[in-house]
Amino acid sequence: MTPDTAPDSPAKLRRFLVLALGSVGIVYGDIGTSPLYAFRESISHLRAGTGAIVAGDVTGIISLMLWTLIVIVAIKYVWLLMRFDNRGEGGILSLMALVQGASARHKGLTLAIGMIGAGLFFGDAALTPAISVLSAVEGLGVIKGLEGQIDGVIVPIALVLLVGLFVIQRYGTGGIGHWFGPVCLVWFVTLAILGIVGISKAPEVLGALNPAAGVKVLLAHPGLALAILGSVFLTVTGAEALYADMGHFGSGPIRLAWITLVFPCLALNYLGQGALVLSDPTMADNPFFRLAPDWFQLPLVGLATLATIIASQAVISGAFSMTRQAVQLGLLPRMTLRQTSEAHAGQIYAPEVNWILMVAVAILVLLFKSSSALASAYGISVVGAMVTSSLLAVLALHRLNGRRLVTAALLLSPFIIVETVFLVANLTKIAHGGFVPLVIAAAIILIMSAWMRGTRAMAKAELRDVKMADVLDMLAQRPPLRARGAAVFLTATPETAPVALMHNLKHNQVLHEQVILLTVKVSDRPHVTPEEQVTIAPVAEGVKALTMTFGFMDTPNVTTGLTLARTRGLKFDIMRTSFFLSRRTLVSGRSTGFAKVLDAIFIVLSRNAVRAADYFHIPVSRVVELGAQVVI
Repeated sequence: MTPDTAPDSPAKLRRFLVLALGSVGIVYGDIGTSPLYAFRESISHLRAGTGAIVAGDVTGIISLMLWTLIVIVAIKYVWLLMRFDNRGEGGILSLMALVQGASARHKGLTLAIGMIGAGLFFGDAALTPAISVLSAVEGLGVIKGLEGQIDGVIVPIALVLLVGLFVIQRYGTGGIGHWFGPVCLVWFVTLAILGIVGISKAPEVLGALNPAAGVKVLLAHPGLALAILGSVFLTVTGAEALYADMGHFGSGPIRLAWITLVFPCLALNYLGQGALVLSDPTMADNPFFRLAPDWFQLPLVGLATLATIIASQAVISGAFSMTRQAVQLGLLPRMTLRQTSEAHAGQIYAPEVNWILMVAVAILVLLFKSSSALASAYGISVVGAMVTSSLLAVLALHRLNGRRLVTAALLLSPFIIVETVFLVANLTKIAHGGFVPLVIAAAIILIMSAWMRGTRAMAKAELRDVKMADVLDMLAQRPPLRARGAAVFLTATPETAPVALMHNLKHNQVLHEQVILLTVKVSDRPHVTPEEQVTIAPVAEGVKALTMTFGFMDTPNVTTGLTLARTRGLKFDIMRTSFFLSRRTLVSGRSTGFAKVLDAIFIVLSRNAVRAADYFHIPVSRVVELGAQVVI
């Protein structure tokens, strides 16, 4: 049964509900912790701008938040975007691959949109842990007896929690992951209960259910409208996780969790916070924690800290998954990717990404020092990623559903317009820290651009290499000595003679009894079936071309592929098999200006990329590397 299939038996129903519970922690962890700061930051503009808070303003801001959740999360993501799955997988790069696989038209535009979305996602991945954990720890400041006494240790406490979170990534989350759903279930139920208690203090807040209230507050404060919208958008941070994690849980369980639990609890809590401020405007400094009675504030801080750690874990895991997709699709150099669970293919660990993220998060906490300051930097990366997903959805409607491009654009225009308004609102934060995610995104896009340019140059260089057909003709005329065993040569295309093969012939003047030209390809699909993974084609006497195809969500494993190839008739003795890899020393050519900068970045990335033997899981003890210098 796929996760989306309607359960028709008790066993399937249990699995469906387990997936829905799991999605509460992983998918909704980020958006579920937004009540910690979203309303506080939104109402702060009116406190600063007018010096007073009127009832219509509070109701209007709550209305904007509720309808933002409905339009962007419920309608766009839960109802619409999940329909565009790449064989069950979601996410910006998955959607990009799906659109590219449907048609070669506008391939450059599709690639550019996907790169921008991926870059902005990494910016979000650095900001989310920092603002989430800080906002939870700041709750200690409202506890009676600690007010004004603990401000100096909030940042150190947050740093200890965050560094600890990154340190344990290497061990995987399998042991504690099964607690994520139940903990977040308790969190959402707590949100609802606190919200109901708050609503009882001022039931008139229910007027926020009318969208006209939101329009009125913007018209009443035109000079503050963009600032208000920029903070209101914090309500939907984490919405991209709905789509990105679809492959892990399926759209059905994710939708069920949203409709029955997440949205009702979020709505009740925001309404409760609004009602609290209506009844006592002095509570606007931290309305979330002040919703709780004194005896429950310390336990609430502990629960909020657990929820924000889970939300951060979900974002970090998403960054690892995004990295694997980017590497497999040729957007980033090879990196170390370790599987941390035998049962769940989606649980991986990327050490380079982990430590870079840890340093970035620590720097953000030390620079901004509070969740309010970080809120100014937050939002741009999230809304930017949303805009890119909407644009790709337009192309998906056009290519996959056969809609005219203009018609597809018109159908998605309401979301694009709303997200563009939020984007403009968030751009006003650039001078106050909003440049941070843009700088991170720009750095990622620059690295991707350099890597793709360099790999294209390498591909062109390989086209200038000797053709395999010419080598075979030469060997037919002057047969070399034949060494016992098999030699596997990794090559981008079997039509071109691998550099390692040519060096072996030139220096050793021998050819193995069996030569295997191995090409590893990545499909635009997330996974491929075992039948599609291996193809074998005869090239000449004693020479065969072996092609292994992996999905962009798969871990490329040559050893496993060779085992599969043996069942398909490729006979060889692994103990008498050597793997010959080409190690190229790159030298910058005649490029000038910005192109030379890209070449220099590519050379640095290539030198630091994971060795092909490690990345493709080739037995290191049987690897022989032969080098050559290449001008790019």
